[in-house]
Amino acid sequence: MNHRIVLIGAGSATFGLGTIGDILKNKVLEGSTIVLHDIDAGALSRVAEISQQYVQEKSLPYEVQATLSREEALRGADFVIISIEVGDRFALWEHDWNIPLEYGFKQVYGENGGPGGIFHALRIIPPILEICDDIETLCPEAFVFNFSNPMTKICHAVHARYPGLKFIGLCHEVASLVEHLPKLLGVPFSDLSVQAGGLNHLSILVKAQYRESGKDAYPEILEKAPDYFATAPASMGVMGERSLFLEIVRRYGVLPVTTDSHFGEYIGWAWDVADHDGIKEFYNRYKKLMFSSKELPAERLQRGTEEEEFWRVVHIIAGIVADSGHEELAVNIPNDDFIEILPRNQIVEVPAMISRNGINGIRLDSYPRAFAGLLQNQVALHDQLTEAILTRSKDGVLQTLLLDPVVDQVQPAEELLNRTLDLQTPYLDYLQ
Repeated sequence: MNHRIVLIGAGSATFGLGTIGDILKNKVLEGSTIVLHDIDAGALSRVAEISQQYVQEKSLPYEVQATLSREEALRGADFVIISIEVGDRFALWEHDWNIPLEYGFKQVYGENGGPGGIFHALRIIPPILEICDDIETLCPEAFVFNFSNPMTKICHAVHARYPGLKFIGLCHEVASLVEHLPKLLGVPFSDLSVQAGGLNHLSILVKAQYRESGKDAYPEILEKAPDYFATAPASMGVMGERSLFLEIVRRYGVLPVTTDSHFGEYIGWAWDVADHDGIKEFYNRYKKLMFSSKELPAERLQRGTEEEEFWRVVHIIAGIVADSGHEELAVNIPNDDFIEILPRNQIVEVPAMISRNGINGIRLDSYPRAFAGLLQNQVALHDQLTEAILTRSKDGVLQTLLLDPVVDQVQPAEELLNRTLDLQTPYLDYLQ
């Protein structure tokens, strides 16, 4: 059957070629048309040429198209995958990370939470809303998958503006459970039944059992976690900066899904316990990897998505097409009582069943209440940020900053906002 699968941001060698490679390997999706769209003509042309040549050489039953016109790409789409950034990703990330520190706001990473996460959201949400406006007009029944960060903030704004859109956020971080639990417990992952959830980058293992015996594996996980994670290597060949991670294990008695310090973006006291040298090392290696990955485009296409990245979007699309009924470990969707303690308008990261009916979240019973308090700290911030963006309100943005757990001073927050608006005028001039 011919399905129209659209990749927005396809000029990225990492996202574009990796996802195309995954599609081309999937038997369920044979006969589909893969439509590539990007605003960077050169990058789009390179990815399209490599992909089309590969399909032709291998005589694969797919068609690959490329267009600079978003309207042309989206018309009649069945599935849309979005992975975009605005401007120079790393230069702007370093603005978001370092400038708040100059004003005394001790944030970690600055990508998804804290003041930096707010500014990131302010840049990227408006163009994603424009994409969704086209989707609602041209292919309103399409399933839309978002890879862009800050995940929760993006999904919250999209569902507020377009409540009928089938917009799902996907993040690879849950792969850490697949990577580490078998090593920690000494059994294959298939021998375990696990559930995890929370907010993206603020998610925890909720339940773990041995499938055959039904025995609760969580006590063993918590017992072994401190020693194991103190020495276990992280991705990219570096030791994970795990001091904050281990503090969460110690203080809350839960295992974070995110094994690095991304948790700290949402926690006011994280600065005191985070491994800042390790964070910088990880960031620098990640930045280097993203640039170097562009040097091997043909290999990336043939290999598809790296196993450790765990980008499951093609498996989900194939599951919808084939009515698979399989379970995914993590999707980001509106809370339909999946985490009882959070309001229904929040975006939660929970497991889900995949079928021809789409993505159906799974309720997480007995969610740990103490940890849930950290999730609740984000609720008002999400609501206020979405309102500020939809109304284009600078005052609303300042109010959002003052809701953030990392922000503890009023005047410096206003000065930070004004400085960032000046530095990032091309992306933030819509605020009044």
